[in-house]
Amino acid sequence: MPTIQPMLMTADVARLTAFYTQVFGATETSREPAEGDVFYVGLKIGDSEFGIVSEPQMPAGEPGRVLLAIEVADADVTAVKVEAAGGKVLGPANDMPWGQRVAHAQDPDGTTLNLTQNL
Repeated sequence: MPTIQPMLMTADVARLTAFYTQVFGATETSREPAEGDVFYVGLKIGDSEFGIVSEPQMPAGEPGRVLLAIEVADADVTAVKVEAAGGKVLGPANDMPWGQRVAHAQDPDGTTLNLTQNL
């Protein structure tokens, strides 16, 4: 069965790893190489895994075609954590007709995030 794993490319692996760890409680599942200058960190949030890949020429602040929807316990509280960890909140959380409260944000590199809270 095929699987898919999102990868975020960044010029600053340590900064982006710290952001997802601080805001979402991500846990590190792997690191390459184990010592020295890292070029890959595998992270897990809940049951989902994704990777952060070193790409020194990747410009920060230019959102791409990726949107990460991350389910959180409280969208409003998580939005505050996003700002504190160096991300950007794009507006206040709103209750949606499909039963979620959603806040739109960006990580420090500009990747778009939907913070989704089931109501």
